[in-house]
Amino acid sequence: MKIRQNIRHWAAKKALTTPVVGDVANDKLVDLHTSIFLNKADEDRREERRDHLDSFFDATMDTYVAALEAGFPEAEAREITHVQANFDFFNHGWTEMMEIPGDELEPHYRRYESFFGDHGITIDDPLGEFRPAEGVVDAPETPEKLETAEYENALAGFADDVYVETDDGETVVGGDREEPDEVDPSAAPGLDEDEASA
Repeated sequence: MKIRQNIRHWAAKKALTTPVVGDVANDKLVDLHTSIFLNKADEDRREERRDHLDSFFDATMDTYVAALEAGFPEAEAREITHVQANFDFFNHGWTEMMEIPGDELEPHYRRYESFFGDHGITIDDPLGEFRPAEGVVDAPETPEKLETAEYENALAGFADDVYVETDDGETVVGGDREEPDEVDPSAAPGLDEDEASA
């Protein structure tokens, strides 16, 4: 998958793994992700998906922290959560929200199969053990979109590794980049109130 990585992503990592600040960062990042993905959906479908996305993304924040604790670099931990989201979007037929085409779901799963297996995550069960006890809010599916899927917001051809686009526009293969010194958690997306990319 191709993802961006800049100081704001490092700040999000710091914020989510810092006591007290982590709860605020979690809520802001959930709101941000919901907003970004809803903007890819048809306007008349957005509100009916909002609560589902809020509850789903809240659970993926736990996945992100668990992946960091398991030793994954920041970009890979974040990619894991985006892969989970794409599984969920596919299962709902929300193809216009997907970042990768449907035929790349399996390769992405295989790259993180050990972590996913440890936590009961599958394409059919994107949250696995991270599913909250109260469940995730339901939302209407659009399975008919799978029959003629265009994946209009997906970037194909990046299934073999994580491709990281840096601040200067360079794309590097692999997620194991060195974390900058002196990262300020208040620079995390959502905490500084500036528009940001997931």
